Amino acid sequence: QVQLVESGGGSVQAGGSLRLSCVAPGRTLSSYTMAWFRQAPGKGREFVAASYWISDSTDYAASVKGRFTISRDASKRTLFLQMSNLNVDDTAKYYCAARDRGLTTRYGQDYTYWGLGTQVTVSS
Repeated sequence: QVQLVESGGGSVQAGGSLRLSCVAPGRTLSSYTMAWFRQAPGKGREFVAASYWISDSTDYAASVKGRFTISRDASKRTLFLQMSNLNVDDTAKYYCAARDRGLTTRYGQDYTYWGLGTQVTVSS
């Protein structure tokens, strides 16, 4: 079982930036393909970005490409989501997800482990 813990959410004005973090206490994330998803009130879960476990390959939803960056620290213990030029449509609860040695995928059902999420609120 892999526990994922997100942090870094908060409230920010449109145009601002936030950096989300995700860790799995007591273990590295080096053998996991990782992703960020989000869910806004009254809407379904939405893919945001993914990071392949064995290379620097990444994937982004069109709505965030060029504004968000997914990355890992050198120790492979922390996953980040750097979010810039935020707008009100980015308001959602953001979730970290992991799948063991799998390809990157945009489908939530392909990920085995999930965190409890961190709230991001963007005001105009």
